Amino acid sequence: MTEAADREPDALVRAVEATLFAADAPMTVKAISDHLGGADVRDALATLAGHYAGRGVELVERGERWHFQTAPDLAHLLRREREDVRRLSRAATEVLAIVAYHEPVSRAEIEAIRGVQTAKGTLDVLLEAGWVRVAGRREVPGRPVIYATTPDFLAHFGLASRRDLPGIDELRAAGLLEPVDEAMAAFDFDGKGDAPDAQDAGQAEAGD
Repeated sequence: MTEAADREPDALVRAVEATLFAADAPMTVKAISDHLGGADVRDALATLAGHYAGRGVELVERGERWHFQTAPDLAHLLRREREDVRRLSRAATEVLAIVAYHEPVSRAEIEAIRGVQTAKGTLDVLLEAGWVRVAGRREVPGRPVIYATTPDFLAHFGLASRRDLPGIDELRAAGLLEPVDEAMAAFDFDGKGDAPDAQDAGQAEAGD
């Protein structure tokens, strides 16, 4: 066998690479394995991730799903000259932060943390963006809908998992406690603090 042949990737690595390249959405390890007849693809993914590290295109895992993406430092080269930028309102930003740090969370719990009512349109914007999803219902009287973040949320913000969310000290140091403010800090970023009573969240929402 020639030296060049020794350097060639094995068949499984090539198959995983082709599968992810052709995929129209990020894939879980199980989905990749199922697509390739049940093969164990973890080593192949690690090999590919190492191969593409530092290149113009990288293989990354976001929210337990794998996909190719443009290297972050080169993203500006691929942006269209004209972009339609859709900025989140202050209210949507607050709600997204609360869902991310406290999920799964109901609308009433979001309102209790924020101290104001949350307009339905605010959650609709986050659902439409694909960053928040309906995660079921809380098993309490009334069975309220509960919300959680999505793999697209992790991918958009470059997070492998929610464990990579910045802690309160990092947010304070970066001056990013606004607009979430000390209300979230008082509630604790591990979700173990006591939220204000939902009945206190009665004032009208501003910033939608």
